[in-house]
Amino acid sequence: MLALGRALLSKPKLLMLDEPSMGLAPIIVEQIFAFIKEMNEKDGLTILLVEQNANMALSIAHRGYVLETGNIVLSDTAENLRNNDEARKAYLGEG
Repeated sequence: MLALGRALLSKPKLLMLDEPSMGLAPIIVEQIFAFIKEMNEKDGLTILLVEQNANMALSIAHRGYVLETGNIVLSDTAENLRNNDEARKAYLGEG
């Protein structure tokens, strides 16, 4: 949280986050993702989020990209990716 706060002090137009949920308790992860969503919606901040918790990331994202060995294998709106059978089975742990 401290690093996130420091990053926001300069009022950036783009915030790049790499695994902000790593190693945190689930309740804290929910709070961080709510804060990320609020920064995007309220402040208009563009956010590039890299996250292994794909379900959580897609719940707040506008678009999603799935990478395999450095290549984009799926790209769509977050809603379409959440509803895509292939994506749900292969990347979201469903099925």
